[in-house]
Amino acid sequence: MSNGDIFLGETIGTAILILFGAGVCAAVTLRFSKARAAGWVVIAFGWGFAVLAGAYTSAPLSGGHLNPAVTVGVAVDTGEWEKVPVYVLGQMTGAVVGAVLAWLVYYAQFAANADDAHALPTLGIFSTIPEIRNPVANLVTEIIATVALVLPILAFGRNDGIGVGQIPGLDAGIYGSGISILLVSLLVVGIGLSLGGPTGYAINPARDLGPRIAHAVLPIPNKGTSDWGYAWIPVAGPLIGGVLSGVVFNLAY
Repeated sequence: MSNGDIFLGETIGTAILILFGAGVCAAVTLRFSKARAAGWVVIAFGWGFAVLAGAYTSAPLSGGHLNPAVTVGVAVDTGEWEKVPVYVLGQMTGAVVGAVLAWLVYYAQFAANADDAHALPTLGIFSTIPEIRNPVANLVTEIIATVALVLPILAFGRNDGIGVGQIPGLDAGIYGSGISILLVSLLVVGIGLSLGGPTGYAINPARDLGPRIAHAVLPIPNKGTSDWGYAWIPVAGPLIGGVLSGVVFNLAY
């Protein structure tokens, strides 16, 4: 795969991921949304479908990583680091684009936030916010949840009937077969339902940082803080989890 294909594939795929993911959060959160207050289960499945759409769209071009933690995990296992910056640049670009698209879809609902009597903070639509702010606990949660994502993704390639019997190179795809993308999507739903309660399960640095940047610059009335003091945790935690996943997979398989 060329660098251009990788960048384009990761940009498009991650944009779709965030469009769906931020979109379901907006749908459940914002006033005058038909899905308002639909709940956590809807959010978890919305993010799972977001992975499904984004990964299937980008896989032919870039392998469909959509997540720097996945890219780093594969690189740790394979030792191939040359194209990691291209992947991450595409993922970050796509994350910002996807957040802007979600804002445009719900533009009228965000505009209604100008009503001071009913205004609400909007960061949770774009990025994660911990329920209990404890940096150590929040970081550990993100590390564990990311290992629960990346390690199974790497292992799918070694399962007969799911993968191809080996983990391909960094730029040759990570899923092995089409069914693996569906399984990863269900895995993301499971992580959300089981492990998402404490921090909102970023498990993806681009998924959190790109939309946080968009939130900071978009002209959303009464949007509240972008909470940059917390922003390092959903970046560092998933990256550490990705490295640990690559190390464990390399040693165990």
